[in-house]
Amino acid sequence: MIRVMILLVVVSSMLGASSAPPVGVGASSPKASERSMKKAVKIEMVKDGETLEAKFRLLKELGFDGVELPSPNSWTVDEVVAASKATGLPVHGVVCSEHWTSPLNHDDPAVRAKCVEAIREAIQDAKAYGATSVLVVPAVVRKGMPYDEAWNRSREEILKVVPDAEAAGINILFENVWNNFLLSPREAAEFVDSFQSPRVGWYLDVGNLVAYGWPEQWIRILGPRVMKVDVKEYSREKLDQEGRWEGFNVGLLEGDCDWPAVMNALDEIGYEGWMTAEISGGDRAWLIDVADRMDQINKAGQ
Repeated sequence: MIRVMILLVVVSSMLGASSAPPVGVGASSPKASERSMKKAVKIEMVKDGETLEAKFRLLKELGFDGVELPSPNSWTVDEVVAASKATGLPVHGVVCSEHWTSPLNHDDPAVRAKCVEAIREAIQDAKAYGATSVLVVPAVVRKGMPYDEAWNRSREEILKVVPDAEAAGINILFENVWNNFLLSPREAAEFVDSFQSPRVGWYLDVGNLVAYGWPEQWIRILGPRVMKVDVKEYSREKLDQEGRWEGFNVGLLEGDCDWPAVMNALDEIGYEGWMTAEISGGDRAWLIDVADRMDQINKAGQ
């Protein structure tokens, strides 16, 4: 009987991913002219400002709606909260910074446990900051870290922190990164759905997809699982001529991201959340240019 029940749960979770309705079907989608995307950057991009509050104030002055921080970081919780309150700039999300050095699918249980505790700390930080999400890289596949083990081990470890996220009201969001794992949108959807929690979703990185796919296709397949979006650019020409990583060395709107298609796909799924730039940083003048380009992206496809 126990085996039958387990089988039913597994089948149900797999069907949840494959049978989810197409994005936008049966629901009204906002028109492009009515977009209410929120514009943010990663704090590492802000080179001007000697204090965290000064950096927050600069972003607020330049028209950014929020910022995202790593966890752990060099500031106390009180410093972050004070900077946010003083400037009126919210911290919308937190990025767990342990998932690369201590992957959730590592052979050593102690390494996996270290990442689990780091995610718990990030959840606590996010709640204290007033943020809504923690970005997590669920696994890293390498020659000595097989794909099937990555799926099973990472799920086992993430299941340990889902109750923490649910209790705190914080979303755990998986990002598509070059980690050789969850390489298709259907698989990504199945992985998210396997947790059967409204607090588990997807953090779509547009630029990371361009080397091997089309972001608008991922958006439509993932649908409401897309809870936040990273904004970066990528050049397939640089990929072909200079190497894979050189593809990122182009400014926003100067690569091969089809922003009109991306934004229209986001419209179709009714997305109205955060758009966070994750590119090289700079001074005030640089951030002004980034803000302008992000505004152009927000209007793309109208």
